[in-house]
Amino acid sequence: MTEFPTIYSITEDELDLNSLLAQITLPSTGAACVFTGLVRGETGRDGLPPRTEYLEYEAYAPMAEAKMRQVADEIRGRWPTVEGIAIVQRVGRLYPRTPTVLIACTAPHRDTGVFDAARYGIDRLKEIVPIWKKEVSPEGEVWVEGEYTPTPGE
Repeated sequence: MTEFPTIYSITEDELDLNSLLAQITLPSTGAACVFTGLVRGETGRDGLPPRTEYLEYEAYAPMAEAKMRQVADEIRGRWPTVEGIAIVQRVGRLYPRTPTVLIACTAPHRDTGVFDAARYGIDRLKEIVPIWKKEVSPEGEVWVEGEYTPTPGE
């Protein structure tokens, strides 16, 4: 049986889409679905300032990467046709138009759930992976609350 490649990491390095795709692509791969989140320069939502100078992302890598592994396992459980998975989150100071997160899934064909798998990956990352984000604007700074609330024992 072929071992399916799985990448999950917290990094300060620039996200390299081509390198990540190469690492999760097999000879049988015919489709890749990639989601990349970017820093917005204009926000003006949910009470946040209208302009963002930069974001600061923080994470405790061992905990965050364990949760990323959980997300990858959940994807494999729901979409067994997915071959490769990459889940990578940048941390540090990131400026507008900079990629912050990348979720990529590969499969033999586009009609095998690869789109849904990638969408699920980013939604679950936002839901359970403990990553903290501070938004800095000319008006000041604010920590942006995520949806993650740890349960006892996590």
